[in-house]
Amino acid sequence: MPSTKPVPIETRRVAGKPRVHVTRRLLPETEARMAELFDVVLNPDDHAMSRDELTAAMADTDVLVPTVTDTIDAALIESAPPRLRLIANFGAGVDHIALSAARARSVMVTNTPGVLTDDTADMTLALILAVTRRLNYGGRVLRSGQWTGWAPSTLLGHRVGGRVLGIVGMGRIGQAVAHRARAFGLNVVYHSRHRIPEALETMLGVRHQPDLDALLAETDILTLHCPATRETQHLIDARRIALMKPGAFIINTARGQIVEEEAMIAALCAGHLGGAGLDVFEHEPLVDRRLRDHPNVAILPHMGSATVEGRIAAGEKVIANVRFWADGHRPPDQVLEGWR
Repeated sequence: MPSTKPVPIETRRVAGKPRVHVTRRLLPETEARMAELFDVVLNPDDHAMSRDELTAAMADTDVLVPTVTDTIDAALIESAPPRLRLIANFGAGVDHIALSAARARSVMVTNTPGVLTDDTADMTLALILAVTRRLNYGGRVLRSGQWTGWAPSTLLGHRVGGRVLGIVGMGRIGQAVAHRARAFGLNVVYHSRHRIPEALETMLGVRHQPDLDALLAETDILTLHCPATRETQHLIDARRIALMKPGAFIINTARGQIVEEEAMIAALCAGHLGGAGLDVFEHEPLVDRRLRDHPNVAILPHMGSATVEGRIAAGEKVIANVRFWADGHRPPDQVLEGWR
């Protein structure tokens, strides 16, 4: 989780309007407000900017506003001139930004935590229901014209009530998922880098499992809510998937790199996994055809946080962070190098 300790990165008041370069199209309300407050450069056709375009943008701006589709690596940051002082990320995850390089160049990084928590948690529960009740497959049968009517032994899924939901990562989103899971009668066990307070465990009705392998062995439905870091790259690999119960399900609304996708596909094709509900993919926007075609896989195009309300709230946080910084104050959502 973000630390509350300040980092000795200089903040100073910007004379006049800061130049702000936004890499993707944001909602009209956000762009209009930015145009009022800043010398803003927008991306009207919403194309994913190339590396050369990102380099050019960073060379002529005070503030870069990237999204998850932009890889802001160390080489880009190191090549930026001193004018670039703030990277105000649109989104909570910052695994696409080289934080160490930013800190070395005294470039502050902010994000938009909290505003997408409920949206992502809602989508997680939707995927849990979709894959366990085979909603994706049922819809496919109906649309293809192959449905011949109700029958007592076809299109069968599984109840979720009474099953064990394993949560990996008990931050804001993990807690929101746990809160929702109680309404469906799921028994929640979690593994996290930091254990939450006992009083919060009691309130959420969850049990802590310090051993990830042990959690996997008892879990019927696994849902992932940890950030993508070096430590979590392929956290759920072939060995750990083999530890899971036959017929267990994997849900991923976090980052695709957390799961070794090839190992998951092999386990799905072999029947060891009962299914998967995926909003993110290891090589997105490329999605393996075996995932697209599998009858027990529910897939979505990275839309877990895609609500109008959430996008507006994220835009407001970006604007607030830039205004605080431009006024010479520390932004409320500064990200530190040790972010989790």
